[in-house]
Amino acid sequence: MIRLMPTLLLTAVIGSSALAIEEPKYEVIEKFETFEIRRYDPMIVAETEVKGDFDEVGNDAFDILAGYIFGKNEEDLKIEMTAPVNQTPVSEAIESGTPTTLLTTSSQNNSDGEAAYLITFVMPSEFTMETLPKPKDERVLLKEMPAKLMAAKSYSGSWSREKYLRHETALMEGLKESGYETVGEPIFARYNSPFTIPLLRRNEVLVEVRSATGEAN
Repeated sequence: MIRLMPTLLLTAVIGSSALAIEEPKYEVIEKFETFEIRRYDPMIVAETEVKGDFDEVGNDAFDILAGYIFGKNEEDLKIEMTAPVNQTPVSEAIESGTPTTLLTTSSQNNSDGEAAYLITFVMPSEFTMETLPKPKDERVLLKEMPAKLMAAKSYSGSWSREKYLRHETALMEGLKESGYETVGEPIFARYNSPFTIPLLRRNEVLVEVRSATGEAN
């Protein structure tokens, strides 16, 4: 994914490395050689559904969601951007109400050949569902997400689907001997502006997990 938003908008949202950007809160439960297990706190997300290609689908979604946080809401309130930017394909799990916030590779194709995705921004932790302003754009929805146990594998470099799939495979292979089993599909998170050189980018593959023994973690 190369073209996401106009240059000025990208810079204002996630382009400045000098600014501290809030990320979802989590506790590291266990570390393995190439990945770790995290327990994420509950969070609220703003999401929108768009259709398109894996590498290009964020273009329209960024404009919609950035509009909301830049003041296109009933209080004309500007909301701070957080990281990462998350994306997930629309699937039966999502349609039935299962909460998901990130990108998986098993996208569901529509009859026209395009895939439908949910793109989400995590809302700053200072807000609740009661204090977040209502979006003016009906394409933006606010959702509460429960706490989750996640396996996470970080990597740098390009946002290409090919590179993502290599790291996804490595994470899934590593989990086989870890004592954890996956709950849902692998997911993808991007933390940087596309203007960040690939060497300095932080990307992650994540997947929700549970203990294979059934014990609480």
